[in-house]
Amino acid sequence: MTGWYAYDFGRSGLESKYSTELAGTASSQTLDRLVDMFTGATPVGATIQTTINPKLQQVAAQQLAGKKGAVVALDPKTGAILAMVSTPTYDPNTLATHDLTAARAAWTALNADPTKPLSDRGTREIYPPGSTFKLVTAATALENGMAADTLINTPSQLTLPNSTSVLGNEGSACGNTQQTMDRALQLSCNTAFANLGAQLGAAKIQAQAEKFGFNTTPMTDVNAAKSQFPTKLDAAQTMLSSIGQYDVAASPLQMAMVVSAICNDGVLKTPYLVSEIRSADLKVLYRHGPDDKQALSSGSAQALQQMMVNVVQKGTGTAAQVSGVVVGGKTGTAQTDLTKNPYAWFVSFAKNPDIAIAVFIEDANVARTDIAGGALAGPIAKALIQASR
Repeated sequence: MTGWYAYDFGRSGLESKYSTELAGTASSQTLDRLVDMFTGATPVGATIQTTINPKLQQVAAQQLAGKKGAVVALDPKTGAILAMVSTPTYDPNTLATHDLTAARAAWTALNADPTKPLSDRGTREIYPPGSTFKLVTAATALENGMAADTLINTPSQLTLPNSTSVLGNEGSACGNTQQTMDRALQLSCNTAFANLGAQLGAAKIQAQAEKFGFNTTPMTDVNAAKSQFPTKLDAAQTMLSSIGQYDVAASPLQMAMVVSAICNDGVLKTPYLVSEIRSADLKVLYRHGPDDKQALSSGSAQALQQMMVNVVQKGTGTAAQVSGVVVGGKTGTAQTDLTKNPYAWFVSFAKNPDIAIAVFIEDANVARTDIAGGALAGPIAKALIQASR
């Protein structure tokens, strides 16, 4: 299901986005406006057909109610944005009023609001992705000859190179031995993926991250921020970056793109929100065309799909299980400041019909001990998957 919306091309930044496609109609539109001006006819705008699924959009908004965060859901086979919600939100009608004094007051109040309702947390803000980034590190390993059953040293803690900083694991499940990459992903073992990152090296992980879209502004009709993977890393920084810490930062849109490519057998479809623009007489002015690239091989993608399914079946992502549906996922809890609560992430996919989801919770007004990607964000992904059936 998609939505149709009336649209005036003279009042939006989308005019520049679609200027090439609409150039051929410019002269006729100018003539039409002159006729309208002299005849007194009311100008009629064009219409935009969006990719948003109203049911999924509503479920995402309901699930995020009372929280700071965002949800982005994509169709992996096309790149269509099915849901995109950022909370807290605001009523745009307060800014669209013809009462300029009231509009200025609303704008001032929104900018002063400490919850930052004007921030688009789904596409325009970037955050530490935490352990969800282990998917990128795992993809790098698979693309460089390793396998799901490759054994990785997984100590209970390790001291970072040339440092006194100690990296540990959440809980004791990771043990103090070796784990297969598959099992390390299920348990989200920090020390395993830090060691894996050190073995692979920063350059290989950066190259893989960039294939997923990091360090590049997404070429999409959504005004999205550039997610980042640092380009100059020492040994300790490489290990931290391998688990989504240090200076790694991503938007929920970017992490949804990572999962989308994995779900789509390695092919990354460029996300898009506008599928078609038609004139008042229903003439097609613009229609979205395919735009994709190979982010990783199909073999590596399929291996990683199964690893993500194992995370949901017998790892940290069990809260996202949906009866009778193949669901893969990865949890993430990202600490940014020891004085603040960490962020909670959950990224996932489901099959038949395919959907890729990124859930980000900046603040859910819960105790620090209750914050975990699987516990907070996993159920939201589950609700979206159920709604997509």
